[in-house]
Amino acid sequence: MKYIKIIKLITSFILMSACLSKKSSTQLPNFIIFIADDISWDDFGCYGNLNVKTPNIDILSKDGLIFNNMYLTTSSCSPSRNSILTGRYPHNTGAPELHSEPPSNTITMVKELNDNGYYTVSSGKFHIGDYARNGFNLIHEKRDETGIGGEKKWVETILKRPKNKPFFMWYASHDAHRSWGENEFSGIHNPEEIIPPEYLIDDLATRQDLANYYDEIARFDDAIGRVIKTLKDEKIYDNTFIIIMADNGRPFPHSKTRLNDQGVKSPFITIFKRDKIIGKTNSLVSAIDIAPTILEYAGIKIGDNYQGKSFKNLLENPKNPFRNYVFAEHNWHDFEAHQRMVRSVDFMYIENNRNKFPQTGPLDAINSDSYASLIEKLNSGEISDIQKEIFLSPRPKEEFYKIKNDLYQRNNLIDDVSYIENINTLRQILIKWKEETGDTSPKDITKDWYERRPGPKNLKTKSKKDLPVGGEYSLTTESHGKRGEFAGASKNATEINEKGPF
Repeated sequence: MKYIKIIKLITSFILMSACLSKKSSTQLPNFIIFIADDISWDDFGCYGNLNVKTPNIDILSKDGLIFNNMYLTTSSCSPSRNSILTGRYPHNTGAPELHSEPPSNTITMVKELNDNGYYTVSSGKFHIGDYARNGFNLIHEKRDETGIGGEKKWVETILKRPKNKPFFMWYASHDAHRSWGENEFSGIHNPEEIIPPEYLIDDLATRQDLANYYDEIARFDDAIGRVIKTLKDEKIYDNTFIIIMADNGRPFPHSKTRLNDQGVKSPFITIFKRDKIIGKTNSLVSAIDIAPTILEYAGIKIGDNYQGKSFKNLLENPKNPFRNYVFAEHNWHDFEAHQRMVRSVDFMYIENNRNKFPQTGPLDAINSDSYASLIEKLNSGEISDIQKEIFLSPRPKEEFYKIKNDLYQRNNLIDDVSYIENINTLRQILIKWKEETGDTSPKDITKDWYERRPGPKNLKTKSKKDLPVGGEYSLTTESHGKRGEFAGASKNATEINEKGPF
């Protein structure tokens, strides 16, 4: 009789544990990250853009929390995405340059989620390196299966997921990356109704370029709407933690690859209906904080390898301050570069370590019609100082901006003696960050892979020698395909887990 009671107690305990385990697993949130390709922070309607049509994102934003100061670690595709997945700065991932990838043993949040029972999918653009494949159960990356925009399999992966597991979906759109391709939304934005930003030329070519760009954003928006409908039909919307963001700024001059707000500040919206996360926050947040936040919501211990920190408390109280500083870096992306940026609540400081070069933008931006218009106005002298800024050579060694009075970083105050204390503070903070994270500025970094000449094929000019700066479709250099020393390599920055000053 005694043994029967013991057996009953053990059986009861096992059944109770199983029930608790099942209850716990069903309460674990699902995660979806919608990541756009090359969209600046103010290119959604909910961020005040009156030109673009993003109805699904705008409606969703009312269900969630809009971040006004989410900063990427770089304005370059693969380094930025790898920072998000690893929670590390680009030079600490070992892949600070475009088309490079971290070591095979690098830990990602996806692998940790997968190890803890999550079903994990990447669908759309991959471009993060083979090291990351180990964490995904399923990867859709071929264009013939993902579609031109990369969104074709998104709904299907929701419907065909294992129903007994929580999931993580990395929905990586190809939109809105150049060149503009086939698009069922082409023409919904009328170029005659578009007002170009002040740093671009207001002409028909630029307006049409922007219209095509907005059309691709519309396709991204539509795909998000179809996924949201599926989540609601499946009755899992409330328990799905959703992020909408981009990997770097718009593929236009003055934006992509820059360390200004048009380059490294991302649109960022979180939706988690279950926890009623609603409103707006002006707190500074870094993309390296995304991975720790997701892991905390999933109940997974955040390891020392993550340089970011969870912003779960900020989601619960959006008015709370979070970071004192955010940092970003620009390394090789088509052309030789080495810049560093630190931003506080009130100020931004940029260090240009290759300031002899102009910042005309990456190859896709300088092969655009918008860039061609800038060149033509530069040659004719009909160009404003703001528009001409990309052609400066040499550039200032340092830049300093007061954010409140200069939202788009137009007025460099580096020589204003009234701000010398603020400038010195950010200088020292940046030095400390570089020292703590093992950042370096190698002499023999990767050089230009393309000649610095303008080059849209339809650019009207007498000869190439008349055009002082830029790049052209097929003009490669002797350095093309050759890598130099990576930032942080000499200090083994991949082994450094320091978070830097907050």
